[in-house]
Amino acid sequence: MTQTRIAPRTGTAFELAKGETLEIIDPEGGQVSDLVAFNAGDVREAISNGRTFDYEETIKLTTGNVLWSNRSNPMLRIVVDDVGVHDFLLTPCSTATFKHFYPDKPVHRGCFGNLAAALAPYGIVEDTIPCAFNVFMNVPVDSESGKLEVIAPDSKAGDRLVLTAEMDLIIGMTACSAYASNGGSFKPIDYKVYA
Repeated sequence: MTQTRIAPRTGTAFELAKGETLEIIDPEGGQVSDLVAFNAGDVREAISNGRTFDYEETIKLTTGNVLWSNRSNPMLRIVVDDVGVHDFLLTPCSTATFKHFYPDKPVHRGCFGNLAAALAPYGIVEDTIPCAFNVFMNVPVDSESGKLEVIAPDSKAGDRLVLTAEMDLIIGMTACSAYASNGGSFKPIDYKVYA
């Protein structure tokens, strides 16, 4: 069981077989990982925030919850969650995100660009990349106004999110590039895959 590091502001993609476990680790604390999943047999089937919110009847996803596909099939089950705070509302950051929110900062291709590059060898194109499950991302929603805010993650060094695959998957993951998502401190993300 090898631990693999995703360097700051980069991404990766890999296959995860049904029944295998994916352990996502925040090695330094305060970092976010955008996670997307596709059916390995048909990449038109992808993780869906809308289906997940509908079937799980919550936007606060944690241990015991399932992440569902756009075809209403279970993809990943959360089995361990050290933090309990993740986001499934916001799309991966992109060059457009940087121009919109950080006009005084250098433009970066962001998690969207990193996911697109990592997933391209699997035949997954930009327009089919869905809203990511943003592991450890802290996006409180005001209960009265509905206003969103992105604040630094609550994750501490060594905190984990552990998921099991409910089908054969292609996984895309990043170490987030956006300033607000990680408190302006770009850090790595580690992961392990095991049976």
